[in-house]
Amino acid sequence: MITTSYNSSFPNQVVPDEEKQSLEYGVKVGRAIEYEWFKSNRAGGDRFITNYQNYHRLKLYARGEQSIQKYKDELAINGDLSYLNLDWKPVPILSKFVDIVVNGMSQRSYEIKAFAQDPESLKKRTNYAERIMRDMVAKEFLEKMEGTLGVNMYSTDKEKLPKDLNELSLKMQLEFKEAVEVAEEQAIDTVLDSNKYDEIRKRVIYDLVTLGIGATKTCFNNSNGITVDYVDPASLVYSYTEDTNFEDIYYAGEVKTISIAELKKQFPYLTPEQLEEINKYGTSTNYLRGYNGNDGNDDQVNVLYFEYKTYSDQVFKIKKTDQGLEKALEKPDTFNPPKNDNFERVSRSIEVLYSGAKILGQEFMLRWELAENMTRPFADTTKVKMNYSICAPRMYKGRIDSLVNRITGFADMIQLTHLKMQQVLSRMVPDGVYLDMDGLAEVDLGNGTNYNPAEALNMYFQTGSIVGRSLTQDGDLNRGKVPIQELQTSNGQAKLSALISTYQYYLQMIRDVTGLNEARDGAMPDKNALVGLQKIAAANSNTATRHILQAQAFITLSTCENIALRISDALAFPLTAQSLKQSISNYNVGTLEELADLQLHDFGIFLELEPDEEQRAQLEGNIQTALSAGSIGLEDAIDIRNIKNIKTANELLKVKQRQKAERDQQAQQANIAAQAQANAQLAQQTALAETQKQQVLTEQKIQLEQAKMQFDVQKLQQEANIKKQLMTEEFNYNMQLAQAQSMSQINKENNKEDRKDGRAKIVASQQSELISQRQNNTPPKNFESSGFDVLGGFGLEQFEPK
Repeated sequence: MITTSYNSSFPNQVVPDEEKQSLEYGVKVGRAIEYEWFKSNRAGGDRFITNYQNYHRLKLYARGEQSIQKYKDELAINGDLSYLNLDWKPVPILSKFVDIVVNGMSQRSYEIKAFAQDPESLKKRTNYAERIMRDMVAKEFLEKMEGTLGVNMYSTDKEKLPKDLNELSLKMQLEFKEAVEVAEEQAIDTVLDSNKYDEIRKRVIYDLVTLGIGATKTCFNNSNGITVDYVDPASLVYSYTEDTNFEDIYYAGEVKTISIAELKKQFPYLTPEQLEEINKYGTSTNYLRGYNGNDGNDDQVNVLYFEYKTYSDQVFKIKKTDQGLEKALEKPDTFNPPKNDNFERVSRSIEVLYSGAKILGQEFMLRWELAENMTRPFADTTKVKMNYSICAPRMYKGRIDSLVNRITGFADMIQLTHLKMQQVLSRMVPDGVYLDMDGLAEVDLGNGTNYNPAEALNMYFQTGSIVGRSLTQDGDLNRGKVPIQELQTSNGQAKLSALISTYQYYLQMIRDVTGLNEARDGAMPDKNALVGLQKIAAANSNTATRHILQAQAFITLSTCENIALRISDALAFPLTAQSLKQSISNYNVGTLEELADLQLHDFGIFLELEPDEEQRAQLEGNIQTALSAGSIGLEDAIDIRNIKNIKTANELLKVKQRQKAERDQQAQQANIAAQAQANAQLAQQTALAETQKQQVLTEQKIQLEQAKMQFDVQKLQQEANIKKQLMTEEFNYNMQLAQAQSMSQINKENNKEDRKDGRAKIVASQQSELISQRQNNTPPKNFESSGFDVLGGFGLEQFEPK
């Protein structure tokens, strides 16, 4: 017998499975749960109604619809409100803060990540990593082999080969994804979408903010497949726990108010007599009458749906065959063979769930059976997961605290301050005037007009002027010389200012207690504060409510784990399997082949939340710094922004920076090599050009020399021709001269006789000439041309024989 802290007794669990499966055992379990939640007289009321009223009150505060009776009791005098004409409608101040938190967290998107952790998947992942490691270690050898043989010896893409283990780890996270993991993720997303989990998630976040607890339920049936339902914490029952994630509870359930027709639909085996009995006695003991909308409707009953965790012994009889083999036969847990028998008993204890449904207030059990399709982790098949995913992040000793519960007192003070402000405004009167009748009696306007009080007030209100006398008609000092004086009634303004300050004080107290500062809601941003300081303040506010975000993330993750474990159940039935495959085929037809082996794999489910504003700002700052420094490119920045995991994104940023630096270094080395090659080519071209230039110059010089030589030859030839002509002319002249001399000699011989006397004279003359020449030492007279047969200093004497 198990006795709880609420004085309820559960049946003994150390009984055979046959007894646990009996309806009587289920009745005892249902009776114990009912007694623990509905009949334990603790603190003046039962536990369920206390929780229900508390949650109802918090929801009304969150909506700005809390009861106004406390405010009336505060302001009434002996219960009399006849003198108060106030607007009692509550100020919905808490609604804004609740909406800020709920809407802000609802916008945080997430991705479901499935990690296959069964031996076969781990082997594939390990083999892939080992292939990359081999290529990394043998890179130099493979490069030489490729250079020698001209064949790519890499087993992976060498262009994307990691440089070190950090890059390898990042590559495995970002690039390696098994098809079965993709199929699992799409299957989970399909189930969540079909059940409209986004709307359920918003309601869960609202419950976490308002009530401090949120819950969902995952079920499976052959007609609807896998279903995810929202669970109202006000109708939730569970065993006592101090675990914020409720992982150690041994029973959980919820109370639903349904009609007799719905009851017949859910439990079609009920007979008309049983329905009549339920309708007769079930509604008369309605625990929730007046609380959940059931105001005594005789056509509705309260049904407690629950699941109970216990254990079961799996017993096997080990029998040895004649061939020496062992054969295992499953037996009931009461099997106990005698000691002298050849059989051996082997057993293990596993957790099991029993599903039950009970009419509250009656001993009538609608259902008690061993739960079908229990979700068991592949890592430990002896464990069983409950269908409920519950989380209360701020729970101590079973007491749950919430964001709204912390500030209801301040909301009450704000409402009272608001009502007091209405009182002050209603009692404030305009400024009046004091009229001295005796002062008016001493005044004579002098125009026959009677200066009565009405005339004086008209003159004062219309012109602002008054008429008075310093002396009376008797000549005495007139104490009423100013007959009209304004009365100041400004005390109401001071009260109103004090109330406004009080209102702002309690509003600031709400911000201080919740951490939802002005930067979070943008109500009164400081005009002198920098944008960076405003973002820091908003980030600090997000930190104050991070436990709520983590709680809803745990509920979502737990729900996804239950879905992942139930997918194998859905694939075991043709209708649900076909429906699931058709849904997934809308995303990726290739994953259909992997669904056939999906139940053979064990998955770890992870929730990857979208980074918040602070994390995105830090990442974007790092990206902008890297972009401005030129350490990454624009395409790298786009890839980094697409990663939702901040840690992975920063690691990728570092890898991209290192790769960009290596590419820049390689480009720089290539530029240097290209520049050196260009310089070498330029030097070679320059040398070639110089050689060609020198060759051209040499050729030009040779041509010039040849031209000069040719010119000289032509000149010599011309001079030779000219000299030849001159020599010919000279020869002709000499011949003529010789002929003349010969003729002269002949004539002289002929005339010798005739001119003996003359000859003697000539001889004498010649002798005297010879004598004269000898005496004067002059050469004999030469008749050859002198200086006329030479051109340019080039004479024919060089051709004379030597």
